[in-house]
Amino acid sequence: MSAELTPTGIRVALVTGAARGIGAAVVHRLAGDGWRVVAVDVCADDPALGYSLGTCAELDAVAAKHPDAVLPVVADVRDEQALAAAVRTAVTEFGGLDAAVAAAAVMTGGQPLWETTDAQWDALYEVGLRGVLHLARTAVPVMLERPHPRTGRFVALTSAAAHRGLWHLAGYCAIKHGVLGLVRGLAADLRGTGVTATAVSPGSTDTSMLAATAGLYGLASPSELSVHQLVDRLLDADEVAAAVCWLCRPESSAVTGTVLHADGGFIG
Repeated sequence: MSAELTPTGIRVALVTGAARGIGAAVVHRLAGDGWRVVAVDVCADDPALGYSLGTCAELDAVAAKHPDAVLPVVADVRDEQALAAAVRTAVTEFGGLDAAVAAAAVMTGGQPLWETTDAQWDALYEVGLRGVLHLARTAVPVMLERPHPRTGRFVALTSAAAHRGLWHLAGYCAIKHGVLGLVRGLAADLRGTGVTATAVSPGSTDTSMLAATAGLYGLASPSELSVHQLVDRLLDADEVAAAVCWLCRPESSAVTGTVLHADGGFIG
């Protein structure tokens, strides 16, 4: 069986955080492989953050590269009903759902944990962890509606921060540790269903969020963060997307309840 087809037809994915960065790269790869994709992004800034988020124009530009294959949907992962509507769109427009990729996340910090404000913590938690929960609640039941043999895939983006403490990013570390725990528990709940749950932990990847991280550290360039990686460079978003998209394929059926480190050797 090809990566693009299930017994019922074309494979369908929903990707959050799709306007730019790793989320956009995942959309491009899936669509290029013949998938139909609902590309979701909030397309609005958050006053708790010190940088701009993706825009409607960026989301539309992602979709425009794949006419008839990618449908852009503006929705906030913090709003479970909005995500449920996006999932229903996948069903009504494309016939079902075979993969859900939780790529939406935000970055804030730059101070010790005890100086982290409630607004900063809430932004990290509501988008980076509760948003993953909302995607699981809305997408997994629909993937379970697929007939046997199922090949549903739930993939969440974590981070190297899910595996070690990072200076002045304790809140971000906590949320990413939480994502990894959620994925492991979800995989256990999905035992025997044919639907898997996995995580991908990127290292320092050349995205707008990494630029925001460099700003928190007062670095002149995000490239200075590449010193932590054995590849001696920043990763490209497409490199990480390649790992995510492999996990979305039926051929990844032996992998569940675990994490794939697409981090350029950040974590030894």
